[in-house]
Amino acid sequence: MHVSMFAGISVGLLLLFVGGSWIYWRLQKRKLIKLKEKFFQQNDGLLLQQKLSNHKGSVETDKIYSAEELKKATNNYDESRVLGQGGYGTIYKGILPDNKVIAIKKSKIGNQTQIEQFVNEIIVLTHINHRSVVKLLGCCLETEVPLLVYEFISKGTLSEHIHDKGLSSLLSWEKRLKIAAETAGALAYLHSATSMPIIHRDVKAANILLDDNFIAKVSDFGASKLVPLDQTQLNTLVQGTFGYLDPKYFHTSQLTGKSDVYSFGVVLAELLTGKIALSFDRPEIDRNLAMFFISAVKDDRLVQILEDHIVNEGNIEQLKEVANLAKRCLKVTGEDRPSMKEVAMELEGFVIMEKHPWRNASVYTEETEYLLGAPSQSFSIDVGPSCSSSTVAGYDSMRNEALKPLDDGR
Repeated sequence: MHVSMFAGISVGLLLLFVGGSWIYWRLQKRKLIKLKEKFFQQNDGLLLQQKLSNHKGSVETDKIYSAEELKKATNNYDESRVLGQGGYGTIYKGILPDNKVIAIKKSKIGNQTQIEQFVNEIIVLTHINHRSVVKLLGCCLETEVPLLVYEFISKGTLSEHIHDKGLSSLLSWEKRLKIAAETAGALAYLHSATSMPIIHRDVKAANILLDDNFIAKVSDFGASKLVPLDQTQLNTLVQGTFGYLDPKYFHTSQLTGKSDVYSFGVVLAELLTGKIALSFDRPEIDRNLAMFFISAVKDDRLVQILEDHIVNEGNIEQLKEVANLAKRCLKVTGEDRPSMKEVAMELEGFVIMEKHPWRNASVYTEETEYLLGAPSQSFSIDVGPSCSSSTVAGYDSMRNEALKPLDDGR
């Protein structure tokens, strides 16, 4: 009797414990779901869904990562996984269960402007599929701050490679020229070959990443603007980085594609001189690299300010030509600057000449004039999952045609 009674009590207690645990688990799960819903709304998830349905991009970026997945990938956001930090927040290196390496951008807590920029970056990147633009793999909006997930680019920023003495010596002129041409090509694509023109608005060496093969990848589209096809300029709050900021845009708030051209001109000046865009270590008159660079080119002092190790007898004329291109990009008035497409074609021509110095310069000139005169067009084609691009742009196809005769059989 006592034994059966004791067994009955034990079973009852066990059932009570199991039932209580189940109820507690259910409540906790419901609480977690509600918290995730709260964060989703707080991170403008509904606004993002609405905007993505309104802006039909050419690229699907619909991978939604769970909070647990990204927490595990970064070892609970361990400090050793930090790749970079800035006004936007922090970027972490993540490793997924299949050993795929990713980069995770985590916004600062309690910054609504950052959340809006994150939403903007997702919308802009759905319009982009280019080998020299960092690929957005997906996002997570169920955490306290939104998280964006990108392909991992191994070698860090162009800024680090230009300004770190140890890395700078590894960046030959040939590599610098190739990086400049690839970056210009990506920006030309943004301006003229996407379904809706895109102005980056924060072009700088720190926003150009380099992969294992030193291929340039333009990043950070939080400040970018989609430009309606019937508009050539936008009135907007001034955003960008001092030292790279288009003076015309800074004073008028009128944003055009030529603002990116100016910022790219500063990047070209950095590649040529190895100097940073804005430095309070330099005399006041030389603090702004753009002004310092223009003055040196005008006064025929270019050779004195070039990065020493990139100069040799064989490339001095080319360095002068690239410097003159940078000077044109840095014109005070936007109308006097070349378009990003023209800049890209000129730099691509220099890359061809670097690879094939025997190539007749007049042939390059005729080719360039023909290509620049050709109409720009953009169209989409269906491709298999193994292909890297679903958008074929007029600029890229022209570029490939220009390269074909040179690569053929040589």
